[in-house]
Amino acid sequence: MSIEKDLAKIEHALELARETVSKYTSGRIQATLKDGGDPVTEADVEIDKVLRKVLLEDGEGWLSEETVDNNERLNKHRVWIVDPIDGTREFVAGIPEWCISIGLVEDGKAIAGGICNPAADELYLGSVQTGVTLNSKKVTTSKRSDLSGATVLASRSEVNRGEWEQFMAADLKIIPMGSVAYKLARISAGLDDITFTLVPKNEWDIAAGVALVNAAGGKLMEKEKQPLVFNREKTLISGLIASGPNLFEPLLDLIGIDD
Repeated sequence: MSIEKDLAKIEHALELARETVSKYTSGRIQATLKDGGDPVTEADVEIDKVLRKVLLEDGEGWLSEETVDNNERLNKHRVWIVDPIDGTREFVAGIPEWCISIGLVEDGKAIAGGICNPAADELYLGSVQTGVTLNSKKVTTSKRSDLSGATVLASRSEVNRGEWEQFMAADLKIIPMGSVAYKLARISAGLDDITFTLVPKNEWDIAAGVALVNAAGGKLMEKEKQPLVFNREKTLISGLIASGPNLFEPLLDLIGIDD
């Protein structure tokens, strides 16, 4: 299948998911807790079914936060890695920082992705071959080269736990935000300069966003300096650093990670 057809399928799936989630009201929906304490709603489960029906074809693999995993995907050349709602806590709380995230992986590399934030009316779509669009307009990552005053999107939960205290004295504009997928989408479009998390994330949290940031000319690295390979047996990534290309080296110095 051509990348154009892949992108058209991703966009179609996001639009259907957007229609599905419109039946629910953010801030007025109940959640239950999964094993491990993460919330899940009826919307998460319903969107998962919609995405799987639209995206998955014979011979492809599937990894989703809301689908029981199995090792069959490990033998597949192409794998869809999705999060029906990334930022479910924000969705439940009525905070407009949640999104639907679709990543396409070939041989372990995130090659295309789509992220839709219905509350903000934003749809990010792109591939390493075609670049990235936001609501159909071409975008790229920030070209900023001065770390001073840069906009940094931080995990709201990490900030609340005090894990960002060491960075608060730096000359940065730190903005707590929900969904990591949405943060990566904003970095890909140059709406903000930097995001990073130094705690583990699952592949479904980041696959689409990694594809978009790469496609838009940004730079990324796993916290432990390992290659960003997807469709692993163990789906946790140690952490992630992402920025526009000119800020990456000074960012690594600030965090204390050698490239």
